[in-house]
Amino acid sequence: MTNLSINPALAEWNGHQGLPRFDQVKDEDFASSFDAALAAHEAEIDAIANNPEEATFANTVVAFETAGDELSRVSALFWNKAGAHTNDTIQALEREIAPKMSRHYSKIGMNAMLFARIDSLWEKRNELDLTVEQERVLERHWKGFVRAGAKLAKAEQERLADINEKLAGLGASFGQNVLADEKAWSLKLSDEEDLAGLPAFLLDAMQSAAREHGEEGGYLVTLSRSIIEPFLTFSTRRELREQAFKAWAARGANGGATDNIAIVRETLALRAEKAKLLGYDNFAALKLDNTMAKTPDKVNSLLRQVWDKARSKALEEQASLEGLIAEEGKNHPVMPWDWRHYAEKLRQRMFDFSESELKPYLQLEKIIEACFDVAERLFGIRAIEVKDVPAYHPDVRVFEIRDSEGNLKALFLGDYFARSSKRSGAWMSSFQSQHRLPTKNGGEGELPIIYNVCNFAKPAAGKPALLSLDDARTLFHEFGHALHGMLSNVTYPSVSGTGVSRDFVELPSQLYEHWLTVPEILEKYAVHYQTSEPMPKALLEKVLAARTFNAGFATVEFTSSAIVDMAFHTRGAVDDPMAVQSEVLSELGMPTSIVMRHATPHFQHVFSGDGYSAGYYSYMWSEVLDADAFSAFEETGNAFDPVMARKLKNNIYSVGGSIDPEETYKAFRGKLPDPMAMLKKKGLAMVGELSGSDA
Repeated sequence: MTNLSINPALAEWNGHQGLPRFDQVKDEDFASSFDAALAAHEAEIDAIANNPEEATFANTVVAFETAGDELSRVSALFWNKAGAHTNDTIQALEREIAPKMSRHYSKIGMNAMLFARIDSLWEKRNELDLTVEQERVLERHWKGFVRAGAKLAKAEQERLADINEKLAGLGASFGQNVLADEKAWSLKLSDEEDLAGLPAFLLDAMQSAAREHGEEGGYLVTLSRSIIEPFLTFSTRRELREQAFKAWAARGANGGATDNIAIVRETLALRAEKAKLLGYDNFAALKLDNTMAKTPDKVNSLLRQVWDKARSKALEEQASLEGLIAEEGKNHPVMPWDWRHYAEKLRQRMFDFSESELKPYLQLEKIIEACFDVAERLFGIRAIEVKDVPAYHPDVRVFEIRDSEGNLKALFLGDYFARSSKRSGAWMSSFQSQHRLPTKNGGEGELPIIYNVCNFAKPAAGKPALLSLDDARTLFHEFGHALHGMLSNVTYPSVSGTGVSRDFVELPSQLYEHWLTVPEILEKYAVHYQTSEPMPKALLEKVLAARTFNAGFATVEFTSSAIVDMAFHTRGAVDDPMAVQSEVLSELGMPTSIVMRHATPHFQHVFSGDGYSAGYYSYMWSEVLDADAFSAFEETGNAFDPVMARKLKNNIYSVGGSIDPEETYKAFRGKLPDPMAMLKKKGLAMVGELSGSDA
């Protein structure tokens, strides 16, 4: 222990199999523990930088990789809580910690003596007899220092540090504002006519939401995606759908203290200035420099190619919905609060099944089992639930991940239900990443401790949680990310698991979604929650036949968001972000019946931190890869082909960022794909329609 003011529960994890002792973590301990951990890390950095011995890979790069253990642990616990179980104390501390952390890492990135040591290794890297992984680690750190301003003049370094600090604070405020708007709005329904069309599973979820909010005896529509989307799908009360949709669309743009427009404006200006300081034309060029895509032009080329096809398909879908509205004797246009409702009616007509008919066969518990079964069939690992182990919330479940010989390979935590203390969406993160370096406690390497967070509607006591097909895909998606972390088999922590380029990180997750709809998986796990009967074969066939239904709508939602993201970050400073959003959508010919999946004021991928800024496209980039990758299994005639599964594990899931992503993908597939497989999968292109080109 470096400093006694660090609460041991935050830094010395001695719970079950090395888990944190969550039951001993207290909110009031974070502030002092952060201060002590930051100071300890700074002292370690100074020791590396001031080492009188000549720089070597071991005394500089490896030392840098292992420095800051206490800070990593305190941070992992804090940011988990900030996202998944926050409160006023944590939020106030988040606004303080985010800029403090930025300032700390800016200081490291501008440490001239430390950079001189890393730069000297970089200059003679060809003489050091490094492994491929060591070369990648050295390159990552050298580029990281350059992008942190190591080569700038002192005044420019100070300005860059100021920018990063301000951006960190803005990102924290942006996310908190969205959460505040989501918590502040709800619509209580109690009259029978207001509940018209709503299926039992949704009524149960709305009743549970009402109880959570202290509203007894009614039903609550909230802005949790697990409630708002099915409400927009099934409610026959158009005026209520409109009211709920407008509240959902207005998150972050309601005026007052939680309005995000000014934050977006300042964020874009600061990002543009940062890019110029570092010698880039714009922020998108800066962000894409270390990705597979490389340039904004290449990203926009893919997005525009997909946009044209998606828009045409969506307009065809819209015409079909207009026909349904006319059949009902109504003459209103298709508006965004109508689309899901009439699309569900059209699906029932075209494929003779409804979402409510499907949902009883998609129990959360069974879909979790399906996730684990697919992982065992592909990768030979088993998930064993451990009861009575404290986690960071009572709903969180703990699993040991063991290989076929019983060896412990990882710990996995599943946090599945929505709550008001959790931000919306779904994500994977880690408390601890896999590596094989010596640890401070004398051990050799560390096991990955990975968690998934989802926002499914929590059922009433004694009832099973039932998922939509999209919910089930989300669970598979996030577990695909988790597998990327849990199957990691590298030496250095900086390239462990999901430590890959942003437009490669979604490949393992999106690829894993494909196994949800493998017939033998649905046949085994899609069983009725009351009768345990498997989904009827006829219904299963309809589900599989409908996989590309509504693809135009879904692709327009996504692609418009990605194009607006790129427009913001290639233009630089923007006086009126909403005017730019409108301008871009107008130029695209955005249908009035559809809105961006993430409008600018609540686009957390892009503005709540910069993780996906100029990077939202990466879901589609990875989708090009994942469609082609699953085709490799389809070509064998066996979705669990052992040879392909071994290649998938060894070249995609286990190597992290230790190998260039293009090289590792080609090692798995033999080539890079073109967009054809993805467009065909979505039903947006016919065979032979597109010419081949590398993704």
